[in-house]
Formats: sequence, C-alpha cells, structure tokens
Amino acid sequence: MQSVSPEEPTVLAPEPAVATVRPKHKGSAQLFQNPVLERLSHTHIALPVGIFAATGVLSLYYGIAHGFMSGLSALGLFLLGLFAFSFAEYLVHRYLYHIPATTPGRAKFQYTMHGVHHEYPKDKTRLAMPPIITVFVVSLLFFIFRLSFGSYAFGLLAGFTFGYAMYLFVHYAIHAYSPPKNFLKVWWTHHSQHHYRQDEVAFGVSSTLWDHIIGTMPSKKGA
Repeated sequence: MQSVSPEEPTVLAPEPAVATVRPKHKGSAQLFQNPVLERLSHTHIALPVGIFAATGVLSLYYGIAHGFMSGLSALGLFLLGLFAFSFAEYLVHRYLYHIPATTPGRAKFQYTMHGVHHEYPKDKTRLAMPPIITVFVVSLLFFIFRLSFGSYAFGLLAGFTFGYAMYLFVHYAIHAYSPPKNFLKVWWTHHSQHHYRQDEVAFGVSSTLWDHIIGTMPSKKGA
C-alpha cells in the first residue's frame, strides 16, 4: 500500500465490487487510518432518523404557519415529496451505491459508500450516515428545493425528509431484528434477496414499488 499524508485518509478495507463480497455477520470494517474520521464514520441510528424526521415536521409547520401553503396543499405536497423520495432512494441505491468498480478509485468509493455494508450487514453503527453528513445533506436538500420550487419547497421537503427517516428506520429494523410473522415480513425477505442472493436486483428498501415498475424484482428461482 502506498504511503499517504495524514490529510489524505485512506480506505483500509478491501475494495471489491459488491457482487464479490462475502457477508460477515460479526465485526466491523476499519475504513480510515485517522482515528477521528474512523470514529465519525459510525453513528447511532436515532441521530440521523431524528434529524430527518425533525426537518420534515419543522418544514411542514413553517410552511403552514407562514402561509406558504394551506392544509390541503400541504398534504398534497407532502405526499408528492414522499413519492419523490421513494424514486430517489431506488436510483441512488441502484446507480450510485452499486456503481461498477471498474477502476481503483471507483472501487474505493463504492466500498466506502456501500460495499462495506454488504460485507458487514449486521454492523448497526454503519446503517446510516453520520450526523455531520446528515446535517449537510439536509441543508443541501433545503437549498435545492427552495431554489427549485419556491414556497412549495416546504411541503415537498417535509415529505422527502420524512421518507428518508422512514427508509433509515426500515433499513435498520431489517438488519437489526428478526423478521416478524406478519405482512411486514415482505420487507425483510425483499432486502435479504438483495444482500444474500441477487444483489443486482431488489434495490428498494422502504418500498418495492420501483422494483415492480422498472423490473428489478427478485426472481422466484433466486428466492
């Protein structure tokens, strides 16, 4: 391994494509040599879930309280934002998190962003982004929505960030707890197919909607 300066944190873990990673049910990968960066790469799930959920509530309240939207329009914008998040979740998971590791740089990026999760799917501290990055993402989303949609941004952002919080909660529950013996088991089954059988399909986590629409549902043979 080439030596690097302290200002250039290095990924220490292997850099394979997701498809070649053998899941481990214990332990956690070391991503950075720098102990501060390594510590910051772990988080308790309650922090990012709370930040996104609080952003959704505050955005909805602010938009209604300041007259940017009425109750009915707020509901419509909220649902539209929720729907938009479900599509964004699918696209990011499929095309960003599973970017082909065709170069060393791509391999490092892919492993740091998502491959580590496929290798250590039971690592509860890496099931969501750290709080610092969460705050940055929330801020970036606000500016993008505000510049793009004006006063409608408050309702859309509320639905989008609530969808993000729901996704994080569902994803954590799937990896942290045994599947329930009721209709909710479909989430566990769907995501398990992605991790342990067919990682090229089943990209939806909080919803299987876009897997059905786009045609990336797991095959019965794989199940």
